[in-house]
Amino acid sequence: MRWMPVVMVAGLLCAAPAAANEPVAGSKAVRAAIARALPLLEKGSAGSAEQRTCFTCHNQALPVMAISEARRHGFTIDPENLRKQVLHTVEHLRRGEDNYRQGKGQGGQVLTAGYALWTLEAGESPRDDTTSAVTHYLLETQQQPGYWSHRGQRPPSSGSDFTATYVALRGLAIYGTDEQSDRIEARQQTVLKWLVGSEPRDTEDRVFRLKSMRYLDVPADQVERAIAELLDQQRSDGGWSQMADMASDAYATGSVLDALLEDHHLPAEHPAVQRGIQYLLDMQLPDGSWHVVTRAKPFQTYFESGFPHGKDQFISMAASSWAALALLRTLPAESKTE
Repeated sequence: MRWMPVVMVAGLLCAAPAAANEPVAGSKAVRAAIARALPLLEKGSAGSAEQRTCFTCHNQALPVMAISEARRHGFTIDPENLRKQVLHTVEHLRRGEDNYRQGKGQGGQVLTAGYALWTLEAGESPRDDTTSAVTHYLLETQQQPGYWSHRGQRPPSSGSDFTATYVALRGLAIYGTDEQSDRIEARQQTVLKWLVGSEPRDTEDRVFRLKSMRYLDVPADQVERAIAELLDQQRSDGGWSQMADMASDAYATGSVLDALLEDHHLPAEHPAVQRGIQYLLDMQLPDGSWHVVTRAKPFQTYFESGFPHGKDQFISMAASSWAALALLRTLPAESKTE
């Protein structure tokens, strides 16, 4: 069916509270927080593309999603930077096109392929021979286990089978060709069996398990159970944590709220959403970012993208993108800034 905790309590001083009895979701405070975040997301994505030819999930995919969603709501963005980020992604895939046609993929494998297609979708890039090669690879690879996986060592965004499976499902749903439709449907049926029988280990798993259900014929009671599991993990501060033994942070909170709001599982006025949005407003720093401390082991040469927080910049940029997306999901469709 197609269908580490956050640091710097100074962020508490950044967001003005909504007026008494006014829902915080969709409020002026939310709009102001989004407007503060966008310039940093644009700066970080541009800085990364200038220094590295490769596509990255944290510096291209997630910022492009947030920036594109902001444009749809009337926020001022740099259209040239958005164009360059989409082109940067296209060029990365084209360099690996022959490998995709041979079922080999590129570095990052399924996670790179799926997130790159998601980036092109956000940037409204059409299907072409390159995207068809990528969807061919997604159908060819990892057929035996019944799902997609990526054994990355950069948590939380790398290492979850649920995340890898979701980005593959989404990529096939959006960019799969008519000729691939039967194979896509067959793969969806195989994934469904795995999904309903698998238990999530952490918030990343729970988020992308729920998001995957959009593309599968999952019984309604199981969707409701997945929503309830996410809600049960909300902390007393209104946020969510990446793992049970960690404090709430903007990455986990933003991604949970995005999963709950994108497919209208919960309305923006829901008490859990209200508390989560208020948490994000409270934790945003004066510069417009959200700081999350990395727990990934570095294996690539460090460089500055222009986004703040030093060696925490990549997870913080991803977290800031998820947070901005969550805030944007609370706005009325095609709403305009004031």
